[in-house]
Amino acid sequence: MSCAFRSASKMSMISSPTWDRRSQRSEPQATAASRRQRCPMSHMLKFDLSSAEAEIGAPAPDRLISGNPEFRTWNFEDAPGGLYAGIWEATPGKWRIVYDEWEYFHILSGHSIVTEDGGESVHVKAGDSMILRPGFTGTWEVVVTTRKDYVIRL
Repeated sequence: MSCAFRSASKMSMISSPTWDRRSQRSEPQATAASRRQRCPMSHMLKFDLSSAEAEIGAPAPDRLISGNPEFRTWNFEDAPGGLYAGIWEATPGKWRIVYDEWEYFHILSGHSIVTEDGGESVHVKAGDSMILRPGFTGTWEVVVTTRKDYVIRL
């Protein structure tokens, strides 16, 4: 396995797309830094699921609205300064989300409904892209198992 994929699942993102990445970090910054020093730094990174193990999670119980959704997250980038990139998948269910961070995502498969509190509902399906900005609050409902790739900036 290449250095780029050895630590692809080191972050535990278990509460929703709104996991608190700062407190859920399973690899201390010092360890991440030493890992970067051991592996030669490339200027490109392919998201290769065959070389990575997914972190399994679910919405926090106090955020769950319906269903029994399960998450799988492959975090491929955990850069200094709070930049994350990877692939996330969820099975059907609905839960509350609260964003303190900025996230761009692109839906690879499935169907979800993202609803902002007091605002509109947006259906996202394969091929759709979206940005959620800091301060977003609402719900995420997975209608059909959904997979997305994402870039998050804290």
